[in-house]
Amino acid sequence: MWNEDEVRGKIDQAKGKLKEKIGEMNNDEQLREEGEADRAAGNVEEAFGKGRRKVGEAIKDVGKKISR
Repeated sequence: MWNEDEVRGKIDQAKGKLKEKIGEMNNDEQLREEGEADRAAGNVEEAFGKGRRKVGEAIKDVGKKISR
């Protein structure tokens, strides 16, 4: 299950991709670059969320093994 960081990252990626496309269609370099930045930030946020989720899962697994 995705956590909040992963969801926000995915949303930022989609928003960035949309801005890029609109910027390309309107020949707006600033909007296209803003979209690239949003997409990159979304990638980072999603990766952070995945890492956080993996650490949480690992801690749960260790806890289960200890309690046996």
